[in-house]
Amino acid sequence: MNKNMPPVKLRAIEPEDLDLLYRIENDVKLWNVGNSNVPYSRYTLHDYVAKASDDIYTDRQVRMMVENEEGEIVGIADVVNFDPSNCRAEVGLIILDAQRKKGYGSSTLSQIADYALKVLHLHQLYAYVDCNNEASVHLFRSSGYQESANIKDWLYDGREFHDAVLMQLVF
Repeated sequence: MNKNMPPVKLRAIEPEDLDLLYRIENDVKLWNVGNSNVPYSRYTLHDYVAKASDDIYTDRQVRMMVENEEGEIVGIADVVNFDPSNCRAEVGLIILDAQRKKGYGSSTLSQIADYALKVLHLHQLYAYVDCNNEASVHLFRSSGYQESANIKDWLYDGREFHDAVLMQLVF
């Protein structure tokens, strides 16, 4: 990890994280940065937390809370669409508003890359990023991801479509 990045810890989601998860999943401002544009009930999220095996080979995904050195939650990271036969997975990352521009995004992406390479033995990670989300495009670019395709009308925020850029990190 780069010495300029603050250390973060990635951990499994616990039942105590349900309130924060509920707020994040139902924040309409975040719907255009991911693949969801519908609200989730507390029950649905509770069921997800309870039933997730935390085994990426079983679930084909893993969702992790991101904590800083003080143990405060600064974000959520996802490794989804895990495809072991093609040695790739998609990455998703949300850093809480109050914690942005502190290096937590870069540190988290670095840890995910390390996990993907050394533990999962993946060949690549990828992310679909809204072309208008300059901060995220910059974050992925500065973390070694390369823009490999522009995709028209790829993301829908419930009101309009947004173009996306496919960002890839090939090991």
